[in-house]
Amino acid sequence: MYMKAAVLWGNAEIDIGGERRYPDLPLKRDPLDIVDRDVPSIGSDQILVKVYACGVCYTDIDIVEGRIKCKLPVVPGHQIIGRVVAIGDNVGDKIRIGDRVGIAWISWSCGKCYFCLSGQENLCSDFKATGCHIDGGYEEYVAVYADYVYRIPDIFSDYEAAPLLCAGAVGYRALRLANMRDGLKLGLFGFGSSAHIIIQIARKLYPSSEIYVFSRSEEHRELAKKLGADWTGKPSDNPPKKIDRAIDFTPVGETIARALELLERGGRLVINVIRKQTMVNLDYTQHLWMEREIKSVANVTRKDVIEFLEIASSIPVKPEIKLYRLDDVNQALRDLKAAKVKGSPVIAIS
Repeated sequence: MYMKAAVLWGNAEIDIGGERRYPDLPLKRDPLDIVDRDVPSIGSDQILVKVYACGVCYTDIDIVEGRIKCKLPVVPGHQIIGRVVAIGDNVGDKIRIGDRVGIAWISWSCGKCYFCLSGQENLCSDFKATGCHIDGGYEEYVAVYADYVYRIPDIFSDYEAAPLLCAGAVGYRALRLANMRDGLKLGLFGFGSSAHIIIQIARKLYPSSEIYVFSRSEEHRELAKKLGADWTGKPSDNPPKKIDRAIDFTPVGETIARALELLERGGRLVINVIRKQTMVNLDYTQHLWMEREIKSVANVTRKDVIEFLEIASSIPVKPEIKLYRLDDVNQALRDLKAAKVKGSPVIAIS
């Protein structure tokens, strides 16, 4: 039995025009090939999922362009919504044929190391990622480990649920790591898929807090205002007050220094990206003195995803969606890299 899949054979710089960052890589407008391939077989502790939707994440661009090292060839995509069509012999009755499930970035961890045993499976040295170490959701069927799938609240459609599995969940972890409290001023740098979900969470959990959004895109700033931002501006603009907590969603290193310049004494900046495309240059006195902190986010745990889905469904969060067909996955990657997507890009698979 065959299926359609979008395969990355080798790393390439995604061509959106303008100055090149990686001259040693081939330049391609369409780095993923749409091919027919066999439907994957499953192991005894796995399930086979028919994919209905898969969100497009900036991490997928990092994978294509080689900033994150993955197996090659690989099928990217780690924000997956689908239905179970086959179950491995050791899965038991916790999952049934026809169940709607979600699959996120974490696809497997060892379960035995210090980090796994202390609830930090995201730091496991043997951690496996969906769409990186195992094939992901840019295909019609995906084989995944049964212990790493999630029940999706009925309130969300397949397309709405897809970006919650990474953009939402990792943004929620970043918000948690920020040690945010009601009344503190929160700055969000960049306003793409993750930030436009997390502002809805922050607005609900911290109703007395002021939220400032920094984005180069006028369209993104308008969406931020619609979703409850108290102030919006470009990263070079000065907000009304210093910020107590900040989350950086951008792919460039310069934003870190700018966020720290605007951070109040004793404040904390959380960096919610896996890789930066440009250098981070900091001056100790200007950026870190007076007990300012920087915290990075490394992936998510299963607990993060479960907690976030519960909170998101209770609000409920309403993601802004731009739909693409699987045949147009390269266009989705180009649009995301060029910051032309308002909200979350999602591939309609089946």
